[in-house]
Amino acid sequence: MDEFKRDTVKPVYVASVILLFMFFLPPVRFFLQESGERWIYILLISFFLSFFITPFIKLFGRKFKLLDMPDARKLHAAPVPVIGGVGVLIAILVSIYFNGIFTKGLTAVIAGAFIIFISGLIDDIWSVSSLVRLLFQIVSVLILIFSGISIIIFSRHTWLGFAFNTVVTFVWIVGITNAMNFFDGMDGLASGLSILIAVFLSIVSFQTNQPFLGWLSLAVLGSCLGFIPYNFGINKKATVFLGDSGSNLLGFILASLAVMGEWSGKSLIASLATPVLIFSILIYDMIYITIKRFGTGQVKTIKEWMDYVGRDHLHHRMEALLQSRNKSVLFIYLLSFTLSMNALILRNTSTADAWLLLFQAGAILIVISILEIVGNRKERRKDYK
Repeated sequence: MDEFKRDTVKPVYVASVILLFMFFLPPVRFFLQESGERWIYILLISFFLSFFITPFIKLFGRKFKLLDMPDARKLHAAPVPVIGGVGVLIAILVSIYFNGIFTKGLTAVIAGAFIIFISGLIDDIWSVSSLVRLLFQIVSVLILIFSGISIIIFSRHTWLGFAFNTVVTFVWIVGITNAMNFFDGMDGLASGLSILIAVFLSIVSFQTNQPFLGWLSLAVLGSCLGFIPYNFGINKKATVFLGDSGSNLLGFILASLAVMGEWSGKSLIASLATPVLIFSILIYDMIYITIKRFGTGQVKTIKEWMDYVGRDHLHHRMEALLQSRNKSVLFIYLLSFTLSMNALILRNTSTADAWLLLFQAGAILIVISILEIVGNRKERRKDYK
């Protein structure tokens, strides 16, 4: 209760409550919508609502013991509410609802995201098996596919083309959803990466005249911006976690937006390269840990891979190298920003240029891998001596 009082008496919190009330007033909403500034309305209402509601979510979590308890594997030393994703979801849904424009694709994404959120919330509270979580994820992706949302690489008018596109769509959305969940291992990491990804998706969406994608991206962006002050600080610990419900929710929505978009009219490669660059950190970490775990025999089956809990993700490796969790998080922010910048110029590039940008991103990540491997080896030798 003391923490709740500290959160809600701050001047910036009081100001957010006043501004949130103003944005709910019909004249303000209609003015921004009719003047063509819907994006500002969605961004700000999701931000203020998320910032306003999170202290109540924290209070609820503590009251009903919905906490992430510390143990030898985890980084926090005290119980922390693990249902921060509830506030993020509410902020996204309310901002989209008050925008007042809906499409079949948007409805499908929200429906799938809600299923993902519920499965994550159940896991946060009672814990469920990896196969059950995967089943929920498959159902959510099927909703998208039956709504016409799919990666199109080959013609969908042939069975082989449809099957290939469907498999790639499953791999992409399920992979990104789980990768975002993996990155929810340090204060501010998953929420901060979601902010960066949403920023670049929204920019490219408006560049390519896809306002619906831009609006949903901004809803995610605003909700994460309102949440992150409670989840990350240079000199303070997180007071609330996204939980599996929040991290899976963000991963699913952002991955779905990447599938929905048509990111370049120049070439298929340029269109595919845009989301690959924006999500490159998540893709890189997923590939790295998969090769390492199977290559070293730590896991031998897909189920073992899904159940495996280790400290071999990028943020763990960078923490070992930089000797600081905050530095690790900030470094990953910078790396994600650097790689995503290339996505902004792909709209007008040729196929050859798109390949070059992808190879450049790959080279940067290989350099990072070499540096961290060499640095960690030297650190281990020093400790041995």
